[in-house]
Amino acid sequence: FLENGNIVYGVEPNPDMRQAGERLLSSYPHFHSVAGTAEDTTLADSSMDFVTAAQAAHWFDREKARGEFIRVLKPGGWAVLVWNERCTDTAFLRDYEQLLLAYATDYEQVRHEHTTASINYFFAPSPFAARSFDNRQEFDYMALEGRLLSSSYTPQSGDTRHAPMLVELRRIFDLHNEHGLVFFSYKTRLYYGQLS
Repeated sequence: FLENGNIVYGVEPNPDMRQAGERLLSSYPHFHSVAGTAEDTTLADSSMDFVTAAQAAHWFDREKARGEFIRVLKPGGWAVLVWNERCTDTAFLRDYEQLLLAYATDYEQVRHEHTTASINYFFAPSPFAARSFDNRQEFDYMALEGRLLSSSYTPQSGDTRHAPMLVELRRIFDLHNEHGLVFFSYKTRLYYGQLS
């Protein structure tokens, strides 16, 4: 959106994440950082053409967030939900999935298989459309570890599962890397509609 020249209001409740976003996006004059939540954006009534949310949407109070999106959207505005569903079509990705199932705290509750009912609930009774796209990321070991530790469901330092999880991550990286890299394949899912 920013590269397209659009005005973007980034609503983020976590001060550390908001500051990181402000640093990363400081070169875009149309970016405005906002302290708020999906349920209370602090944005003006009927002020937005689009409201988008990504992976964090599973944390929203769906009913309150939907009401807030309706409040801030201009008449005819669009709600867009987008996220990546990690594929398990390679030996590395199957091993990574097993690592998450073994060590992650609430991974079962947030994994993508549980999203269809949430999408239907969020948009209902309004119609919505869906699209999907192939997407791929490559990681060296340090980037892979950072990717793992940035997930809300992974045990952090001090948790008894943290060190064994990283040992297993290193093992599967060493087993599957190609020239120091491993690859994540995703289906990027995009859901969009006009809320009423």
